[in-house]
Amino acid sequence: MNYEIICSSCNKPAESLLAFKCSSCGNPLSVHLHDKFDPAKIRKKDYSGWRYAESFPYTSKTEIITLGEGWTPLVRFAKNIYFKLESSNPTGSFKDRGSTALISAIHKQIKKTKGHITEDSSGNAGASIAAYASRAGLKARIYVPENVSGPKFSQIQFYGAEVTKVSGSRSHVAEAAQKATEKGFYVGHILHPLFRDGVRSLAYELAEQFTWNMPERIYLPVSAGTLLLGIIEGFKHLYASKAIRYMPKIVACQTEQVSPLYNRFRKLPYEPPPTLNSVADALVSVNPPLLDLMVKGLREVEGATVIVKEKEIYSAFLRLAKNGFFVEPSSAVAFAGFMQQTDKKELEEHEKAVIILTGTGLKTSLQPR
Repeated sequence: MNYEIICSSCNKPAESLLAFKCSSCGNPLSVHLHDKFDPAKIRKKDYSGWRYAESFPYTSKTEIITLGEGWTPLVRFAKNIYFKLESSNPTGSFKDRGSTALISAIHKQIKKTKGHITEDSSGNAGASIAAYASRAGLKARIYVPENVSGPKFSQIQFYGAEVTKVSGSRSHVAEAAQKATEKGFYVGHILHPLFRDGVRSLAYELAEQFTWNMPERIYLPVSAGTLLLGIIEGFKHLYASKAIRYMPKIVACQTEQVSPLYNRFRKLPYEPPPTLNSVADALVSVNPPLLDLMVKGLREVEGATVIVKEKEIYSAFLRLAKNGFFVEPSSAVAFAGFMQQTDKKELEEHEKAVIILTGTGLKTSLQPR
């Protein structure tokens, strides 16, 4: 087999593609590839993330469930500054990369049992999983926080999923989704290794779109860590395969209210606020279960962390909109982080930077002031 799924702590192999945690120690699972990335195997006529199907060996090409996700635009914003428009994915966020990988790999097994899937989400991942489940003919039950954004709540329902609002913290939502139900299979995007593994396609796309000459810095918003970990694994795979000459510096951007990675990475104490009221309402993981993996991964690639204030987020959101880029405020966190480092002159003049714009502004409940 040219891949394996093993425990990130004890290295025990996963029992099946449906497993979302180690059966021995309960720690997260990770996908490990044995084959190198080969640009010659790119499916040139496939303008989706599945143009890199050879690098996702756990899915048969005849069982792919796709909505045309991936191969999103890379737009030059200014000299040496580029935006990757993940908001143009089918459900409006980068989460579609994870959903297509996960649902493609497991939908036949679920159908054989005549079961259903369960997922917990603050909105975007729930909408994405619901869409791909619908495309695959699977029944989905999505658990969301009671303060979920209205547009996201409606989106999930329109895809045909059964939605349950859960009071309490984000971890309470996850607990509700994981409770055993008859013929229910938990596919939570945070914990399921195949979901975050699907995000590797974003790294491959950036490398190909830059003709294998990577920009020096990549900025992205971070909450639960699926985007961060997926893109790190993608670039590590490219670098180990000698498809790129160097690793770009990955800059993980967090909000002042939700900053567990920033604080842990810098060895600072973190005490989340009793209630979250950030404009970046998609970034809510104050105690992410993948935090140790995030810190380890970011250190391995010599990445960096940035924390931004509410006024910086809103300012970045407005600046993007007034330049024609309407994104979720949570996406604007990455641009705010970039602007902060630019103001502090932490970038060299020659350095190219990519800001990942993760989700569309059509999902926000914000009103113009």
